[in-house]
Amino acid sequence: MRQTSKELTPRTSRLLDIQGFETVDVQELARVAPWLRLAFGLCALLGALGTVLASPAILLALAAIAAVAAASPVHPFDLIYNYGIRRLTGTGPLPRRGVPTRFGCGLGAVFLLPAAWAFSAGHVVAGYALGGMLTFVVLLVSTTDICIPSMIYRSIFGWPPARDA
Repeated sequence: MRQTSKELTPRTSRLLDIQGFETVDVQELARVAPWLRLAFGLCALLGALGTVLASPAILLALAAIAAVAAASPVHPFDLIYNYGIRRLTGTGPLPRRGVPTRFGCGLGAVFLLPAAWAFSAGHVVAGYALGGMLTFVVLLVSTTDICIPSMIYRSIFGWPPARDA
């Protein structure tokens, strides 16, 4: 089954450029854009699960996944798409993740540690607050492409130029 080529809205294109995909051809990006959200959706799911269950183990496992994602241009959950889902959808591989997204994953990894510690130390209100905030931020990017950590990165290191219309 082959997916037809779609066009990105200017808003989606800009949000993906902010995440670090500004050098990826816009037509290639349009074909896989929805699948770029998969990794964040799975992170949001694990973050929510770890928070709801007040589970330091789940949150620490997610912190490890986020640390690998920060160190590598390929998110570990992108492998699920690249080696499985794309074979069924007929789409191409996901482009490599840019520094802004990797910065966000690094922030997530660091942010998960105090949430896990709070639960393990019996500070459940703090754990729920920290885990809830992290889950919200990851849920936001997985549903809207608005990546707050990438925006923080871009505020510090510069914004990508606008693509030609």
